[in-house]
Amino acid sequence: MNTVKVERHDRVVTVRLHRPHVRNALSGELLAELLDVLRPLDTDPEVGCLVVTGSEQIFAAGADIREMAPKTAPEMVAEDYFGAWEEFADLRTPKIAAVNGPALGGGCELAMMCDLVIAGESAVFGQPEIRLGVIPGIGGTQRLTRLIGRARAMDLVLTGRTMDAREAESAGLVSRVVPDARVLPEALAAAATIASYSRTAVRAARDCVDRALESGLRDGIRYERRVFHALFATEDQKEGMGAFLEKRAPRFTGR
Repeated sequence: MNTVKVERHDRVVTVRLHRPHVRNALSGELLAELLDVLRPLDTDPEVGCLVVTGSEQIFAAGADIREMAPKTAPEMVAEDYFGAWEEFADLRTPKIAAVNGPALGGGCELAMMCDLVIAGESAVFGQPEIRLGVIPGIGGTQRLTRLIGRARAMDLVLTGRTMDAREAESAGLVSRVVPDARVLPEALAAAATIASYSRTAVRAARDCVDRALESGLRDGIRYERRVFHALFATEDQKEGMGAFLEKRAPRFTGR
């Protein structure tokens, strides 16, 4: 593996972007390797959470401009360039982005495709594509607007300015801000907590929260209730509630 490094910590897997010579720019090779790594992990019952990170200095500075620059419009359409990133977004295993330094353009979009974003105090977020004569192409205009609202999204997308970690947290883009040295430990601790719960319930909860962004309140509540009822057909519901009543720690199996 050249562009992605993988480490396993019990039920948590860390996936580290590794293209230091180009500030972890997101190339087609990196995406292909990332998906090759993540597909089997997403179906592995022993994996409860994924942590996606870069280096201690940078998360990802954006998409690979050298790779894109010479392409024509017909080539971009024929290749459905960036389309495969939706496979990453659609992975059912919860994903935590652990961000140090810049997460710009595609890097910001990658973070937004994760379920939690834990940022160091040095983290910087933005969609500066307008400076290159294009727009965000990996869901930036759509996810950013849903997360931080139209006014802030317009500000970032149209001016190309960036937000520091504290502003990103205040805006709703970032879940937590911690000292730089604590980013990965904090992400791993959160991931271990998530991975300790029922895999079935965690996936259902993630699905319901995402549904809230895509449906009206009444439809969303109906969907949530159907999922809640369905979980009573699982062994984990019986174990979780039984353990609560018996005042012991639950032993979830994902069934």
